Amino acid sequence: MIGLWLRGLIRHRGGRLLAIAVGVSLSVALIAALGAFLTASKATMTTRAASSVAIDWQVEVQTGGDAAAVLEATRTAAGVGAAEAVAFGRSTGFEATIAGSTQTTGPGVVLGLPADYRSTFPGEIRTLTGGSDGVLLAQQTAANLHAAPGDSISIGRPGSTPVAVRVAGIIDLPQADSLFQKVGAPPQSQPSAPPDNVVLLPRQQFGQVFGPVIASDPEAVKTQIHVRRTAVLPPDPAGAFTQVVAAAHNLEATLAGAGLVGNNLGAALDAARGDASYAQILFLFLGVPGALLAALLTAALAGSGATRRRREQALLRVRGLAARQVTRLAALEAALVGVAGGVLGLVIAAIVGQVSFGAASFGANGGAAAGWFAIAFAAGLLGAAATVLIPAVRDLRTAMISQARQQIGQNRSPLWMRCGVDFILLAIALLVFRASSNNNYSLVLAPEGVPTISVSYWAFFGPALLWVGGALLLWRIAALVLTYGRRPLTRLVRPLIGTLATSTAAGMSRQGRPLIRSVVLLALAASFAVSTATFNATYRQQAEVDALLTNGADVTVTESPGVVVGPEAGNQLAATAGVRKVEPIQHRFAYVGSDLQDLYGVRPSTIAAATALQDAYFVGGTARQLMDTLANRPDSILVSDETVKDFQLAPGDLLRLRLQDSRTKAFREVPFHYAGIVKEFPTAPHDSFFVANAEYVAKATGSNAVGAFLLDTGGTGQQQVGAALRQQLGASAKVTDLTQSRSQVGSSLTSVDLAGLTRFELAFAVLIAAGAGGLVLALGLAERRRAFAIAAVLGAGRRQLRGLVLSEAVVVTIGGLVGGALIAWALTGMLVKVLTGVFDPPPSVIAVPWPYLSLTVVVALVAILGGALISARGSTRPPVEELREL
Repeated sequence: MIGLWLRGLIRHRGGRLLAIAVGVSLSVALIAALGAFLTASKATMTTRAASSVAIDWQVEVQTGGDAAAVLEATRTAAGVGAAEAVAFGRSTGFEATIAGSTQTTGPGVVLGLPADYRSTFPGEIRTLTGGSDGVLLAQQTAANLHAAPGDSISIGRPGSTPVAVRVAGIIDLPQADSLFQKVGAPPQSQPSAPPDNVVLLPRQQFGQVFGPVIASDPEAVKTQIHVRRTAVLPPDPAGAFTQVVAAAHNLEATLAGAGLVGNNLGAALDAARGDASYAQILFLFLGVPGALLAALLTAALAGSGATRRRREQALLRVRGLAARQVTRLAALEAALVGVAGGVLGLVIAAIVGQVSFGAASFGANGGAAAGWFAIAFAAGLLGAAATVLIPAVRDLRTAMISQARQQIGQNRSPLWMRCGVDFILLAIALLVFRASSNNNYSLVLAPEGVPTISVSYWAFFGPALLWVGGALLLWRIAALVLTYGRRPLTRLVRPLIGTLATSTAAGMSRQGRPLIRSVVLLALAASFAVSTATFNATYRQQAEVDALLTNGADVTVTESPGVVVGPEAGNQLAATAGVRKVEPIQHRFAYVGSDLQDLYGVRPSTIAAATALQDAYFVGGTARQLMDTLANRPDSILVSDETVKDFQLAPGDLLRLRLQDSRTKAFREVPFHYAGIVKEFPTAPHDSFFVANAEYVAKATGSNAVGAFLLDTGGTGQQQVGAALRQQLGASAKVTDLTQSRSQVGSSLTSVDLAGLTRFELAFAVLIAAGAGGLVLALGLAERRRAFAIAAVLGAGRRQLRGLVLSEAVVVTIGGLVGGALIAWALTGMLVKVLTGVFDPPPSVIAVPWPYLSLTVVVALVAILGGALISARGSTRPPVEELREL
């Protein structure tokens, strides 16, 4: 009997079973793809965090400690691949006489490096010009001394006479901040900037130069053990952070106070683990709604045949089958659909991974990917059971045979509608949103140095409840329209069906549940497509904004401190091929009270032509308004939010800053008036700073020296322009381009490539919209073939029958797309607000991908029209033949 039933299902219900299996496969494919991608993304974040660190650990030998013993203990520690001893000597300053002119610097640092240091730590030193061995000058030091390879400089030694050395090369220290950190000191007590003057010596030469200094002043020389770890890290940044921190503590315990570990690798992983938590949140945002929507589509496809299933079950029971046997047949149908849909979904996910990421596992290791694929397959089986088996068992237990044979049941409002659940959900969603979107709320809390991360998943109840509540509210509105809006419905469908318009509207009202289901499903699919596409577009937009904010412009030329360059130097830069606009920006330091902060002088009328200024960077006015204020009132100044709170400033307040006068070198008071708050600004740090009118600053300080030039290349050719300028300027200035900043932005999350996954998600949303609009409608209409046949017997012509089908398609299209647009509008705004932490900086405007949204609408319309036309063709079959089959 089971074999006969299975053959009958495939032969007579094959199309419907295939449609349900496809719905299951979409859910399985999405869960498998997003789960594998999440695992791969976390592993990518860990790898990038580790590779961004040139020196994993800096073990500083403490006073009284034996450097040789610390080096030996460090080399034998678990997970250590290489360790080298580096000496740090304090210099009283450097001096050079070049072309008859003598240049001197302030205090500096001299490093003594072992012979194989550069091969062990290749990312720490970058040669700009000259040789790679011997005496090397940092770029800024070379600029201060006007020195070049081959020149002789003098190194000042505390308590001893200076010693002369010959320069072999000029170098850059890309990770100078961590190299010169105070090992063991908290972040807030770290120096605001690395030393201006640095000289690198071979270790043997360092011993000769600083031997007398060690004898007279041992504290003038420190020794650090620089470590490169080779231990395999867990793929999750949080697990890797915990492992690295524990290993560092273990080494400190072994050294027993002789050495202190500066954990650079741990600091990088500390930042990455917060981003990994945001990636997990994105998985929930992108995956769970899509999987639920696919499950709802599957349930709708299965539910469209509910009446037929109940009649078939009733017939089986009349012919003597026990309820247990009928349940087994339903379980067989569910298993068939679940296995077929699960296998198809895994194949789709593997193909997507191979095409978009070059591996069916999406770049994750085999075990993790296999685990997610197994979870997705199990979810597919559960989905099939929930949509096919459970409704069948429920009908067997609750419905009598006579009820199951009825064509039309009671049309009663569901319980949730009578209780107002939709209004309750929307009210709770609003309350959760207000609580989770205030200024002091943090979605991910990752305290620095603390292994535990707190993720506030409850904040997603706002968008989730809005989605569900919006769908239920749309159901209520659609039911009210079908029940009490027969007259407008009649006018709407009259052009399609003519004299049967009144009867058609009445039929929609009496049997409106399948129609309402199609409307709500289409609205949910449309809202999912719109919100997902809009979020992804905004995500890409802000990743670019983040990189542009960090670099300053397409290409930025930063002058070395101590080098005086006026705005006219930009003319030479403007002559470089590919450069469209050059904008100078001043960089000064100003005291507000006893607090030293960065001050940036800009030309308010032209700054926006070379770089992007978003309204989200400012408080108290738009970017244009505040730049106009700086232009019209030159003594105006924009202040950081922290400074405004610390000094209790109000708009218009007089703010006296102390700036260095270029003529006397003394700090003098310069009056400014507080005009607004600046939170972000190109090239500026994340902490406190000022933005002022460059002309006013130059007049007050007697110097128009430029700190950096922002170059606009029109968004293309940044690498080529940057390379040309590096060759042209040599070691005199630092040149960075936007392509470098894209991979070095502060958030490792925004550096993860979501392009391939985004294409899959958006294609998935389009398929869901097509299925919700066309397939569900077509199957629902197919279930009413009996009504169409009776209408034909009563005299309805082919044109009227076709109009009857198209009328329902028009109602579904209008209701679904309009309702989906409204839900998407509210959902997108809420999601972007809740997920503000993902964006750095937060967006001032939401990016709307109009081409994709247009494609989604077109595909949905084509699917609806196709489903309607197929159903219309079936409705014109001879009524006697149709009734015989039914």
